[in-house]
Amino acid sequence: MKSEKITKLILIIASLVILLIFAGMAWAMIKGAYPAFQKFGFFGFLFSTEWNPTEGKEAYGAMPFIAGTVITSVLALIICFPLAFSTSLFIAEYFRKRRIAIILGTLVDLLAGVPSIVYGLWGFYTLRPLIASLGFQGQGYGIFTSGLILAIMIIPYATSISNEIITMVPNELKEAAYSLGATRLEVISSVIIPNSRSGLVAGYILALGRALGETMAVTMLIGNANIIPNGLFSPGNSMASVIANQFGEADGLKLSSLIAIGLLLFGVTAIVNAIGKIIIRKFA
Repeated sequence: MKSEKITKLILIIASLVILLIFAGMAWAMIKGAYPAFQKFGFFGFLFSTEWNPTEGKEAYGAMPFIAGTVITSVLALIICFPLAFSTSLFIAEYFRKRRIAIILGTLVDLLAGVPSIVYGLWGFYTLRPLIASLGFQGQGYGIFTSGLILAIMIIPYATSISNEIITMVPNELKEAAYSLGATRLEVISSVIIPNSRSGLVAGYILALGRALGETMAVTMLIGNANIIPNGLFSPGNSMASVIANQFGEADGLKLSSLIAIGLLLFGVTAIVNAIGKIIIRKFA
């Protein structure tokens, strides 16, 4: 009984520490962002496209960075989905428990743990020159390049989640379909996808949440232009990249505006991840 009470006390303390950390982060960002919201208004700051740090004419708005974040993340998800889903079917269904599937699954897990700066360096020295040589966008910087590197980063993460979800589909259902003469493709479309749909959707939502908050790889490739992108091959900026680029030299109203962008990113990422976890919980 005594050890049980001690364990319960430790768990309560750990939970309180997590709550305090979350509350402290939220309070610090709200306090830091308040001058910007007070100056421009919440919706004025949210929808303004101007980013002018000139002294005496300072004006800051988050819309260019929100647009850059949304476009690169959605583009990454569009590229990620067919590749991640196909790979997960290969590992969890077509070659399940075979050596090639085990090896590929291990490689996917390893790629999911590679630091983002490594992906960024590879994108900068390999992917960017390749895109530039194809003549799509100047020196290779821009929305498309950063979206592509984001897709490469979240494919292993989405594949790993999809593997787990697909393996949770009861074998009895698949065997019943095969016994009725269904082909492999029919089993996938009529049994696996309907039974794992909500879990797969949640997995890709969580992958989107990771793409939204990515910083270094995007900063190295997006072009760092404080404008709303006018196309896939236009330079731009994301909420994370503008903070990484300008936070070190910022003060006053500019610093508050960057903290406000961080607060917006914090809220969006929290909402996206919460939606994904709710769907997974219902699926489980």
